[in-house]
Amino acid sequence: MDVNAAVAAVAAIAGACTGVIAMLAFRWSERDQARPTRSSLHTEAGLPPGVDTVLSVLRSSAVVLDESDSVVKASSAAYALGLVRGGKLAVEPMLHMARDTRRDGEIRQVELDLPRRGTGRGEALAVSARVAPLGSRLVLLLVEDLTEARRIEAVRRDFVANVSHELKTPTGALSLLSEAVMDASDDPEAVTRFAGRMQIEATRLTNLVQELIDLSRVQNDDPLEDAEPVRVEELVAEAIDRSRHAASTKQITMAAGGAADLRVWGNRGQLAAALGNLVENAVNYSPARTRVGIAARRVVAPGGDLIEIAVTDQGIGISEKDRERVFERFYRVDPARSRATGGTGLGLAIVKHVAASHGGEVTMWSSEGQGSTFTLRLPEAGAGRDRTPTGPDEDAQRRFHHDVNDLDQSTEIPAPEVLP
Repeated sequence: MDVNAAVAAVAAIAGACTGVIAMLAFRWSERDQARPTRSSLHTEAGLPPGVDTVLSVLRSSAVVLDESDSVVKASSAAYALGLVRGGKLAVEPMLHMARDTRRDGEIRQVELDLPRRGTGRGEALAVSARVAPLGSRLVLLLVEDLTEARRIEAVRRDFVANVSHELKTPTGALSLLSEAVMDASDDPEAVTRFAGRMQIEATRLTNLVQELIDLSRVQNDDPLEDAEPVRVEELVAEAIDRSRHAASTKQITMAAGGAADLRVWGNRGQLAAALGNLVENAVNYSPARTRVGIAARRVVAPGGDLIEIAVTDQGIGISEKDRERVFERFYRVDPARSRATGGTGLGLAIVKHVAASHGGEVTMWSSEGQGSTFTLRLPEAGAGRDRTPTGPDEDAQRRFHHDVNDLDQSTEIPAPEVLP
């Protein structure tokens, strides 16, 4: 009996000890889980109340540094720009600014050009960095990406400079020619010659002003507000008729095919101007006694069928270095040829904007010595506008180029051919 009582007492003591140990272990585990980590100390206890929320909604890239230059808080945009790596601020000039601000409390701002992360092409990333003290020991760095703003400013500056130059040339010529007419008032032959030159320069000036107006309109207006189904066959016929006289003068044959029963959705005037510019360029930049082809086809594509309208010439082609720039405003592959034909350098820029505003695109294939093909790719009438067209590959464009060149005369639309 005494033995049983002793055993029971020992068991009770052992159970009590086990319970105490389990309770202590549980309390220790709770305390360990509640203990703040280094990151939570930085983001919760380190930042003043509400700062974390404010930084999360800022459009600028935000970085908060502590007294040891460690990153306490950084936005996802800061990581995307490559400002923070391995928990440290990776841009040395910004780090020096942060240290100076921590020392004297002054707000500092600077604009920097940083290497673009991951491109390997030496492209610069323009940023504006502003550093300010945040509390007694933290420093806040806000970085704004200015790359796109600078690009737009450069485009605007170049546009103004080019417009000034382009307007100055014909107006200056008109001024000089008018003086020549006055001086040659007693020479009817000279007056006639100078008057003819004045007409040419006046026409060039009129065309330039009109194309500037057209470019401004296609950039600012939504062409689909007054959109309608437009027959491709009618657009092709109108574009051919627009260049009929110039093609006849150079004995260039124009042939068209494949446009029957195809329709696109959009602003008829803008689409006609865009296709007319492509055909006009093909005629102006083609040698005499060659061929310009215009063909259309339906292409099955994700999100809705596309209508491709290709304009092909048999000219000298466009070099590889010029292909990426032909759609820039005022850019000319051959400035001397442009002056001779009265080109303004805005035609392809207008085509590009018209295609984009209609939910399509314009692509180009060219090979030196074989000619060029410019292709308007537009959603078919009835297809959705909210789509991103995928351009054809190089082989597809090359095949289309040869197909258009091989158009059978029997497939031509009414009055497509211009003969001397």
